[in-house]
Amino acid sequence: MAKKDETIDMVDRFSEFKELKNIDKTTMISVLEESFRSVLAKMFGSDENFDVIMNPDKGDCEIYQNLEVVPDGQVTDPVKQISLTDAQNDPDDPDPDCEVGEDYTKKIDFAKFGRRAILNLRQTLASKILDLQKDAIYSKFKEMEGELVSGEVYQLWKKEILLLDDDKNELLLPKDQQIPSDFYRKGETVRAVIERVDNHNNNPKIIVSRTSENFLRRLFELEVPEIHDGLIVIRAVARIPGERAKIAVESYDDRIDPVGACVGVKGARIHGIVRELRNENIDVINFTNNPQLFIQRALSPAKISTIRLDEENKHAEVFLRPEEVSLAIGKGGLNIKLASKLTGYEIDVYRDLDAEGEEDIYLDEFKDEIEPWIIEALKDMGCATAKTVLSTPREMLIEKADLEEDTVDNILAVLKAEFEE
Repeated sequence: MAKKDETIDMVDRFSEFKELKNIDKTTMISVLEESFRSVLAKMFGSDENFDVIMNPDKGDCEIYQNLEVVPDGQVTDPVKQISLTDAQNDPDDPDPDCEVGEDYTKKIDFAKFGRRAILNLRQTLASKILDLQKDAIYSKFKEMEGELVSGEVYQLWKKEILLLDDDKNELLLPKDQQIPSDFYRKGETVRAVIERVDNHNNNPKIIVSRTSENFLRRLFELEVPEIHDGLIVIRAVARIPGERAKIAVESYDDRIDPVGACVGVKGARIHGIVRELRNENIDVINFTNNPQLFIQRALSPAKISTIRLDEENKHAEVFLRPEEVSLAIGKGGLNIKLASKLTGYEIDVYRDLDAEGEEDIYLDEFKDEIEPWIIEALKDMGCATAKTVLSTPREMLIEKADLEEDTVDNILAVLKAEFEE
C-alpha cells in the first residue's frame, strides 16, 4: 500500500510542478503518459498492448494490459497472452465468462512492480520535465531576441556576469557586451537587451547586451511614448558604446517634432537614457531620404560646403572650410565614424580650398537678396554655400529645390556677382 501511495504522491507532485511552471494540462498528461510507457517498455520489452489512462484531476493513473486468451498450456508470449484458466480466475479481476480467442483486459497495479520501477519512473519523469523546461525557456527567450530585460546581479566573473530575472532564469552578460565603464555589485539590477539565445545540446544559454544598437532603440521606446505608440519611427542608429551615439528619427504626424519629442522638455527624456548608457553622448537628428541632406545632418555640428555622392558604391566626398574639418571628424574620429554608420556611406572629408584661394560664402549671408525659404530649399538639397550652388547644374537646382527657372537664374546672377566683385 505504501508503494501505491508513493506513485500517487509522485503524480500529485507533478501537478504542483505544472502549476508553478505554467505547463498546460495537455502537455502534463502527455509527459506523464510517455514516462509510464517508457518504463513499461523497459520492463516488458514493448508498451504497444498497454493502455495508459491519466486522471490528472484525481492525481492518479490507470494502466491496462490487453491480452489474448489462449488454451491452458499454450501461452508462448506472457506479455501478450493469458491462459483461459488464469483469465477466468484472476484474483484482481476475474472473468468467468471469457473464452479462448477473446481479448482480456487486465488492470495493472504499477506499485506492485516494486521500488525499482517507481524509482525508474521518477527518473524518467524528471528527465522529461527538465527537457520540457529547457524547451520552454528556449522558445520563450528566442521570441524575445532584441527585447529589453532586467536582471539582478547574482554572480560576477572575469569574462561575464550572471543575472537572474524575476522568474530566476539565468541571463549571461559577457564582458564584450558591457559598456566599458559599467561596474556592478552583487544584488544590483541591470537592464540589457536579449542579443541571442543559443541552444547547444538542448542547454539554452541567454546572452544579453548593453552595447547593442537595439539597446538604445529599446530605451528610446521606453522613454518616448510617441515612439512606443508608433507616431515616431527610429530609422537608423549608430553607436560607439559609452562614447557617442547618433539616432535618426522620423515622424508620421506633421504636428510632432521628432527630435524635440525624443529630447524632451529641457532634455528630460534623453537625460535618463544618457545616464543608463554611462553618459554616452547622443545626437538625435531628423531622418531624410535625401542622401546629401542626411549626410549633412549626420555630420552636425560641422557645416558642409559641398558633397559629391557615388550612390552606387555608397561613397561620399565631403568638402568643408578648414575650420569645420575638425568638427566633422570629431574627437578621436567618432563623429565621422558614426555618420558613416548611420547613413551607410563611406565618408571622406576634404578641406575646401580652390586654386585661387578664394573663400566660399554661406548662403545665409545672402538673406537680404535671396528669400530665406529659397535658401532653406537649397540647403535641404545639400547646397549650403555660394560655390556649391554655382557648381550644381541649373536643371538640378530647378528640379531638386523645386524652384522656377527665373528664380534659379536670379540666384545664380546674385551669387556670381559676389565673386566678380
